[in-house]
Amino acid sequence: MNVHFNRFYRYVEFSQLLHDYVNAFPELLSIESIGKSYEGRDIWVVTATNQKSGVAAEKPAYWVDANIHASELAGGAATLYLIDTLTKHYGKRDDITRCLDTRAFYICPRMNPDGAEWAMRPIEEGGPKIIRSGTRPYPFDEEAIEGLDIGDVDGDGRILSMRVPDQNGNWKCHETEPRLMVPREPTEYGGTYFRMLPEGSLRDYDGYTVKVNKDKQGLDLNRNFPSGWRQEFEQPGAGPYPASEPEVRSVVHFITHHPNITGGTSFHTWSGVLLRPSASSPDEDLPAEDLWAYKKQGAMGEKLTGYPAISIYHEFRYHPKDVISGAFDWIYEHLGLYEWTIEIWCPMREAGVTDYKYIDWFRDHPVADDLKMLAWADKELAGRGYVEWKKFNHPQLGEIEIGGWDKIYAFRNPPPHLLEREIAKFPDWLIYNTMISPKLELVDVKANKIADDTYRITLAVQNTGYLPSYVSKRAQANKQSRGVVAEIILPAANGASAVSLVSGKSRVMMGELEGRAYKHTLMSFWTDTAPTADRCVCEWVVKVNLAHATNATNAPAPAIEINIIAKHEKAGVVRATVKLG
Repeated sequence: MNVHFNRFYRYVEFSQLLHDYVNAFPELLSIESIGKSYEGRDIWVVTATNQKSGVAAEKPAYWVDANIHASELAGGAATLYLIDTLTKHYGKRDDITRCLDTRAFYICPRMNPDGAEWAMRPIEEGGPKIIRSGTRPYPFDEEAIEGLDIGDVDGDGRILSMRVPDQNGNWKCHETEPRLMVPREPTEYGGTYFRMLPEGSLRDYDGYTVKVNKDKQGLDLNRNFPSGWRQEFEQPGAGPYPASEPEVRSVVHFITHHPNITGGTSFHTWSGVLLRPSASSPDEDLPAEDLWAYKKQGAMGEKLTGYPAISIYHEFRYHPKDVISGAFDWIYEHLGLYEWTIEIWCPMREAGVTDYKYIDWFRDHPVADDLKMLAWADKELAGRGYVEWKKFNHPQLGEIEIGGWDKIYAFRNPPPHLLEREIAKFPDWLIYNTMISPKLELVDVKANKIADDTYRITLAVQNTGYLPSYVSKRAQANKQSRGVVAEIILPAANGASAVSLVSGKSRVMMGELEGRAYKHTLMSFWTDTAPTADRCVCEWVVKVNLAHATNATNAPAPAIEINIIAKHEKAGVVRATVKLG
């Protein structure tokens, strides 16, 4: 495969790469469009499983999506790297081989293809346009008539900052590092100060006041999911109603129509952290068993990725009074699936900033951190991360300077030369999260003759996965699965029943199966009162129609085959055959 992990691919080339993988590994991969974006682009989902060992729909599956936010391009690269890892190492690594033999991935590499295209637009097409998410105008479709439009005003292909001399400005140059802008002290007076503005041009400027315009494209697709949806005045960007946007509606439809999905991960950028629900309520409101399971998964995530695993509600809120919602809450709150969000990349950590507090750091941090960041940028990013200030004759503001952090290059995604190193951290954890799913397997099936024409058929199945068949206590409370269902299929001969059912029902509800999760240690003073709760047994008594037990020459007829199927929406499907005669 001619794929490089030191760059980001635009839609046409990205789509071709996905199809190239599928064509190169048809036994492991398939691809489908699950819907169209606002601008009419296909939203691709790649299914990864060993098709020779069974279809994906009959295996426990794991959902992975990326790039719901327009310029968070590293997520798409991470999903491409996951596909590359699975195909490259199938048959070579036991964990990957077993994973694709017994489980499936549904991978949506670019959920928001329109926004990503805008973010990667070259100068000859007007340059990059950085928006939050979808490209549909919302909540209004008219252009602003005044204010500052953020954009590349000097035509160098970057969106930086503008510093404007102003004696009442909030910012000043650092005393030993004049490139660096630092806050003016609360009582400071009499120095040289600046107002800091995002790079852009002004409409109807009155010479005194500046208001930065919001993007006309005000949607945040991650706020458009059903759980926790609230109106625009409470949650900006959420859309007119839940799943109103085609990108979100396509994903919601796919996930709800694939009940074999047992968990998921959404790739975002940038904080270098693994996020778990809830976004809207504290940990004590989660079922205890679910919280324990989340913490166990998080501990493995920290070990495999080096990223801390934290609660959104407790450690990742944009404001202490804000409550946010997203795909992560919907997938857990409504469906009861263990959902994670990976925020790729943390330039602060790269620079050696310690005690970094994800969101709080952006509100306030010591100047010493800024100096570390600048030193790191000078060393690792060769002048591209923090750009030297240059004079510019602004069409509305007059002589100013443009420079400072190129946040799109240094912060929003890993710089290209560091991209592969960063996204290589995630496949092993995603494989782990997939392999802890419940898995229905056959223990035994047999037919014992209890009379000349009567047999007792016994079926025993078990859950060999770590998680219970219902996955989480939240899912169990929400009645998201009906347990194991077993069916016996009786054959017919010459239009008549060759075998009749004496006792038992043709379809039997066998209940849920526990896994190895939610168990106490052997040192516990609680006795495990159900040590075989991972197993269930079903019996039927059937009678063979003796008229079909011999053929026309009175010779014994061939053995009669009875087919049995046991299935669970999350744990998969088991098929078995017994012979009578």
